[in-house]
Amino acid sequence: MSYGKRSLIKVVILGDSGVGKTSLLNQYVSKKFSNQYKATIGADFLTKDAVVDGRIVTMTIWDTAGQERFQSLGVAFYRGAESCVLVFDVTSPISFKSLDSWRDEFLIQANVRDPENFPFVVIGNKVDLNTRSISTRRAEAWCRSKHNIPYFETSAKESLNIDLAFQTVAKNAILQDIESQLFSELPPEIKLNGKDQKRKNECQC
Repeated sequence: MSYGKRSLIKVVILGDSGVGKTSLLNQYVSKKFSNQYKATIGADFLTKDAVVDGRIVTMTIWDTAGQERFQSLGVAFYRGAESCVLVFDVTSPISFKSLDSWRDEFLIQANVRDPENFPFVVIGNKVDLNTRSISTRRAEAWCRSKHNIPYFETSAKESLNIDLAFQTVAKNAILQDIESQLFSELPPEIKLNGKDQKRKNECQC
């Protein structure tokens, strides 16, 4: 099977420490899961190819530290991102409450031109646990309030909905890129000043 044009997009994963960002990434890229928790120091990244409408999309996915002391490093990793994945733990109300600050910080640090239309995706992770405290309805309501961000509930342990979530990440980033290119290629608006307009009106040709 042949594919068309290859695209490269940068994706940043954000969320509090312990919500499962690294586990989601490892499950998506390597199909591996570990119960041993190891905090990310600074940031790390992996790459993964996806196919969107016949186009190969190579995603460089940055896994960032959730600890507050590392957040100052964010600006170096946020710039140039075509998509951002916000992750919370459905058993942790604090991590859900933090989504606002993570989103706001990204928009500021990444210097996003059109915040309302930037392709975020929200993931509620750890749905395999029985101690859930954030309902699907509540999470979806938050996403609707932020310009209808796509929302997925996942389990890194059981590999639930992870491929679907990142396929949406790739697709929305590509759509945003295409729309940006179309907008940038539009010819500049031509305005006639008063003198030119007068000459046009006087012309009897």
